[in-house]
Amino acid sequence: MLKVTIDTNVFISSFFGGIPREIINLWKDGKIFICLSQNIIEEYLGVLNRLGLKNQEEIHNLTKLFAEGYNSIFTAKTPKIEIVENDPDDNKFIECAVALDSKIIVSGDKYLKEIKKYIDIDMLSPKEFIDLYRKRENQQKRGKQKLFCGF
Repeated sequence: MLKVTIDTNVFISSFFGGIPREIINLWKDGKIFICLSQNIIEEYLGVLNRLGLKNQEEIHNLTKLFAEGYNSIFTAKTPKIEIVENDPDDNKFIECAVALDSKIIVSGDKYLKEIKKYIDIDMLSPKEFIDLYRKRENQQKRGKQKLFCGF
């Protein structure tokens, strides 16, 4: 199954619908694994709490899914990588992807997207990811097994 690292902006945006929600639904439906580290989970939950999102039940359910390891892979240890100069806090997503051999980081962050690729990890916008995912699904339905960005 595809392993994907999801930036906080995409994760948080999923609460408001659109393509980010589609991506999170792929995770909830067991179609992708999300790659997590302690720093990423802390940022997800910290931003949700700061925003004061009213849907506490959904936040509780997500926290439970993280704790149970639902369709996710967790790393307690990540390499120290300093590639995002303008927003060093975003290095945690690249560090997690490297540690867990995730080939895709889905992000709306301009600094991560400027990098485009780190080693064999592609930085994709939510739309780019969904388009590639759908293309992959359509090819599988037609019996073609072609790889795209780690697919």
